[in-house]
This record gives sequence, C-alpha cells and structure tokens, in this order.
Amino acid sequence: MTLRPASDMTPSRPAVGGWRRLCLAPLLACLAGSLPAAQWVIPGGDAAALEAALQDAAPGDTVLLDPGTFTVNLRVDRPLVLEGRPGAVLDGDRRGRVVTIAAPEVTLRGLEIRRSGIDLTAMDAGVFVERAGAGARILDNTLARSLFGIWVDGAPGVLVRGNRIQGEPELRSQDRGNGIHLFNTRDSRVEGNEIWEARDGIYIDNSADCILERNRIHHLRYGIHYMYSHDNTVRDNLTWETRTGYALMQSRSLTVTGNRSEGDTNYGILMNFITYSEIAGNRVQSVARGQAYITGGSDVPGAEGKGIFIYNSLYNEIRNNRFADGDIGIHLTAGSEDNHLYGNDFVNNRVQVKYVASREQEWSHEGHGNFWSDYLGWDLDADGVGDRHYEPNDAVDKLLWKYPLARLLMNSPAVQALRWVQREFPVFRSPGVRDSHPLMMPAGLPEH
Repeated sequence: MTLRPASDMTPSRPAVGGWRRLCLAPLLACLAGSLPAAQWVIPGGDAAALEAALQDAAPGDTVLLDPGTFTVNLRVDRPLVLEGRPGAVLDGDRRGRVVTIAAPEVTLRGLEIRRSGIDLTAMDAGVFVERAGAGARILDNTLARSLFGIWVDGAPGVLVRGNRIQGEPELRSQDRGNGIHLFNTRDSRVEGNEIWEARDGIYIDNSADCILERNRIHHLRYGIHYMYSHDNTVRDNLTWETRTGYALMQSRSLTVTGNRSEGDTNYGILMNFITYSEIAGNRVQSVARGQAYITGGSDVPGAEGKGIFIYNSLYNEIRNNRFADGDIGIHLTAGSEDNHLYGNDFVNNRVQVKYVASREQEWSHEGHGNFWSDYLGWDLDADGVGDRHYEPNDAVDKLLWKYPLARLLMNSPAVQALRWVQREFPVFRSPGVRDSHPLMMPAGLPEH
C-alpha cells in the first residue's frame, strides 16, 4: 500500500501547550485542506490494506486497486475515488452488500464487483447507495452474480453510467433482484448501461426528475419498470428478449421517446394508470405472444403479443411511434380515454386495434391521423390523407373478443350478414375507434 508522502501531514501532532494548540489548530486545518489529494495504491488481493486505506484516506483521495481479488464488504464513508486497474475484483463471498456508499460525492470506477448476498429482505446488492450518498458516480464497472446490481436508496443526483450488470442466473426470475433499482431519488441519471439476467433491468420507484437513456436491456422480465414516479425522461433505450420492454405504471408526466423494443414478449410498451405523459418516436417490432400457458394445444386468450397496451391511462399524447409485426398493434381497455393518438405507424399486425369499450374514440389530431397498413382507401386530392375514414373494428370483432368460442361461427352466413349490414348501414355501427384522417404513407421512423 502506498501511503501519503511525508509532506502530507495531518493535524495530529505531539501534544503542545493548550494555548498553542488553540492557535495552531486553525492554521494546520487550512494547510491540510490545501494539500493535493493523495493516491493510495493497494496490492492485488490485500483486503486488509484496502480497508485500512478507506479508514485513513482523506476526502478527495483516490484509492487505486491493483489486479487481484479482494474478498470484502466495504463501506465508503467519506468522499473519495475508489478505482480499479483491469483485473481488480471485489468479491462479496455471498455475504451482504459488496460496496456500501455512505458519503456524498463518492466515485466508484473500473471495478469488477461480484457475489453479493442473496437476501431480498436485506436488499443485498453489488453496490448500495445510502441516502447520504448524494452525487455518487458509479462508472464503467462490471457487476456479476449479485442479487441487486446497483441500489440507490434515497440519494439524489446519482450518476450510473457505462456499467455491465448481470444478475444471478442460478436464481428463479422472481427470486432475483433488479439490475438497477432507484428508490426515492431525484435528479439522477442512468445512461449507457447493459443489463441482463436480472428480474427487471431498471426499476424506478417514487422518484422524480430522473433520466434513463441509451441503456441496453435483455433476457429478463421487464426492461424498464416505473412505479409512482413523475417528471421522468426515458429515451433512446433498447430492449430485447424481455417479457415486457417498457412497463410504465402508476406514474405521470413521463417523456418516453426514441426507445426500441425488438422481439420482446407479451408487451412492447405497457401503460397502467399513466397520465399526462408523452410517448413519441418509439419503435416496437415483433412482440411475441406469451408462452406460459397453453391448454389443449391452443393459446390462452389474452396472451397475444401487443405493441402497446393501454390500461386506465388518460390525457397522454401518443404520436409518431411505429408498432409492427405483432399479434396486436394496440390494445386499449379499462377507461383509457381522452388520449391524443396520431402520426403513428401500425404495420402488418395481425390485429391492428383491440378496443372493447363502447365509447367513440377519434384517433386523429388537427387533420392528421395514423398510417394503417391494411387501410383500403384513396387520396383523390393527393394531400397524403385518405379521403375515407378508417375503422379497425366492428361489432363482430367485439363479439369474438368477449366470447372466443364464437370463432367457430366466423364464416357462417349469419356473421357475414352482420358484417355486411354494418358496412352498408352505418346507423347500426357500434361506437369504437375511428381515424377520420388516415395517412397514406408511413411516417418512416429510421430503420435501426
């Protein structure tokens, strides 16, 4: 371990007279505060030297770890930089939290952190940031085989950037922790991380004014999971092979833009009681149907892959998104009304819209609707908007959704006659979704 140079004296001196101590103390404190930060270099694997350095280091110092495995449970209680050279590993030996940050302005960088405890109630984690850890920076680390990867517990202004986080694949999904868990934080950023084999990729609860961007999340349950959080931004993230790409729940004033869901299962975007939010410029591709429950060789109703599912969500703007190649493009239910929905592309979904309620829904805004790949219409004035409205569903569709066994009668003369009557005599039309200004060409989100 490299200690401070001799010139880095601290105010601890042999005893002098009381009056001299009183006179010299302020001067010594000023001199100590003006000294440059020191670097403590810890030999690889020397856990005792590492813990001693964390106790002796002054605020602003750097503790640098040489390559080797340190079996430790560290608590950082002063502002400093804890950094690893390539090959430096902090191993929790399956006990508790590997690193606890309990001071403001701590930086944790370039380390491999692995094997925390696996007690969910104790919130075991690779890195745990306590409320006192305001402004912590967790940068370019590799976290593996820990219950929770990074847990931020009430600390504001935390930056989590450039980390690779693997959960514990030997645990069942419901027994794992989240890759990054944010609780009661404000003004924090999570950017440029890759997360896999955790329970949820990024879980954010009771937090405000946070930004999640450019994260890559795959092979887990929910990619990004929101609960009771407001005024947050989610942008330019990518999910694949999850059971739901973006699960947005019980939150308001979210800005969700430029994200991608590719090959997720069940839902690309799920909105449950989301209000006053913007969902714009996102791309959801090839959401697969759920595989969990198959009875008698038939899929259970409701297991279809949905580009976006909107449940009990009001006063949102959903625009300029692309939902393609799924079982259902968009599914609305449980009073999801008074949303503005326009400028979206619905392309090659087996069912473009599923809407069972009986209230009229107009899906265009100021003469601008959506693109529907199955629209059969014309544009005589060449303004890019179809001259005939688009209605994706009729009373027969609703009947089949409510009573799936009625599919046996799909091609019967009675069903065909009912559909003909609805087309020819609109007075018999049941209320539902209507796009009065369908677009003739897709908006053309860029291919990624």
